[in-house]
Amino acid sequence: MLKLFLVILSALLVGAFGVLAYAGHRWKASTAELVARLDDSSKGAVPGAYSASELASLPAPVQRYFRAVLREGRPMVQRARFSQVGEFLLRPSSEGYRPFGASHYVRVRPAGFVWDARIRMARMLPVHVRDGFVDGTGFMYASMLGTFTLVRVEGTPGIAAGALQRYLAEAAWYPTALLPSQGVSWSAIDDRTARATLSAGGTTVSLEIRFGDDALIRSVFVADRVRSVDGRDVPTPWQGRFYDYEEHAGMRIPTRGEVEWLLPEGPQVYWKGRLTEAIYE
Repeated sequence: MLKLFLVILSALLVGAFGVLAYAGHRWKASTAELVARLDDSSKGAVPGAYSASELASLPAPVQRYFRAVLREGRPMVQRARFSQVGEFLLRPSSEGYRPFGASHYVRVRPAGFVWDARIRMARMLPVHVRDGFVDGTGFMYASMLGTFTLVRVEGTPGIAAGALQRYLAEAAWYPTALLPSQGVSWSAIDDRTARATLSAGGTTVSLEIRFGDDALIRSVFVADRVRSVDGRDVPTPWQGRFYDYEEHAGMRIPTRGEVEWLLPEGPQVYWKGRLTEAIYE
């Protein structure tokens, strides 16, 4: 009887691992398809090169920023890939952070990205999360074990705006994308702050970008980014902060950052991460 039980248990375990392996393969295949769409839409683009001559009409802090992070003649970033590790807040408490590893794919013209993360709940219970903006459509998916859907939002104006805001905020990692020749317009706010605006796929967004004494981007701010609360879209102040700038491929980029909702009861940091790899085309 025991032998029969062990045989049945072994068969069930083999079957379960087979299902999980298939689910993981299907998740990776979906990500690969989205990344391929990013690559296809930028084929044939001529990236050009950075020239300080295009800075003349920009607000003073923006000019200082580009002079601090770019070298004359640096080719425009067309595509980029980043590897990240960090912590993600799954529930609002000091013990609610879980470690994650992520791959982040970016295309500059037209603007788009795919972020594919694996958040570890427990040794055998990863949550797969994929955010992105591809061909003008924003989306966010989350799945337990790559099998059980937890979140699936796509194609709404709110998710498109949120995704494009994220692309623009994270352009400190691919700074040539913030140049006017790459589609971003700038307006002055004060000597340390400027507003960046970008349109893509029928969606237009703006961010306040704040610069430090060293001329580098230190934080980005949106007054009304959409946050999901009990199934409702609630406009909420949102902020990202950048630290630890290093030179990569002829550009100075931040290697560490935090993202938070600015709630009435206080800031809620929900993403803390650092770059472990940055590759540019």
